[in-house]
Amino acid sequence: MSDTTLQPEQQTTNPAPDWQAASARLQLLRNNINRLLIGQEQVVDQVLVALLASGHVLLEGVPGLGKTLLVRTLANCFGGHFRRIQFTPDLMPADVTGHAMYNMGESRFEVRRGPVFTNLLLADEINRAPAKTQAALLEVMQEKQVTIDGQALKVPSPFMVLATQNPIEQEGTYPLPEAELDRFLLKVLIDYPSLDAELKLAAAASSGRIERGLQQKLAGEITIDDLQQLQALVLQVDLDEQVLNYAVRLVRATRQSPQLRSPAGPRASIGLLQAARANALLHGREFVLPDDIKAMAIPVMRHRIGLSPDMEIDGETPDSALAMIIDSVEAPRL
Repeated sequence: MSDTTLQPEQQTTNPAPDWQAASARLQLLRNNINRLLIGQEQVVDQVLVALLASGHVLLEGVPGLGKTLLVRTLANCFGGHFRRIQFTPDLMPADVTGHAMYNMGESRFEVRRGPVFTNLLLADEINRAPAKTQAALLEVMQEKQVTIDGQALKVPSPFMVLATQNPIEQEGTYPLPEAELDRFLLKVLIDYPSLDAELKLAAAASSGRIERGLQQKLAGEITIDDLQQLQALVLQVDLDEQVLNYAVRLVRATRQSPQLRSPAGPRASIGLLQAARANALLHGREFVLPDDIKAMAIPVMRHRIGLSPDMEIDGETPDSALAMIIDSVEAPRL
């Protein structure tokens, strides 16, 4: 019988992760986006964290702060497919997912796929549409598939929803249901830029530089294969047991807080660990620090909690309540 055991030089092994190359590619991507979305570096980082963690993002801010520009710029740096849906009060669920229609010429039903069949989906002003249309995204965001006429159809991989919404205090908005909010890995808030950033933004926009940048693919475009490799690399970022324990304790602390009427659930714990790993990779590290957990705790949980009536009367926000909870939970010293 012949010996089929591989000799040492013949054995196949998985190549070691190239952390340096991944970090360089991510820095190039960050720089490209920040060139057009001026003064929103933290927002850009949080959106890239969600992209690396295979999650979805809810962007909130008043009109004119660059929510749509951010998504368009990200799409411009990405080699996959990008589609946009403008949510309006008359938008129907079938306009989002697609529908079955009868082909009279061939005497059969055909499935017409909607705009969700893409890699990056911009759901613009998602809270301008009523609940039944918002709910059209529930299945595809969780299961990466759409059921049309009893047939489950997979969407392309990778798949990410970037939804923008105006603050719910504005007229003509419909609050997103809790089940849908929980599908978003992060809720990212866009605020007004600083004076220096706004000066640079005004100069770039008035000279046409931003619009020209959107008309061309930026250097260092990230392909679908690149993104899938980076997403796989996130899962290899080392997570110490003490850090994992810290993340779960933070989430569970929301359930003992009298400041909240509805706390964060287990999906927040899972999302916090995913986001922390992605944040570590984005900052060029192969391991998660407690600071990564702290940095991601508020964007992961701000849309998953509800304030008590007393806190709302006092003018507190989900961010301020979470900041107090984070301060009350001791972080490990590694």
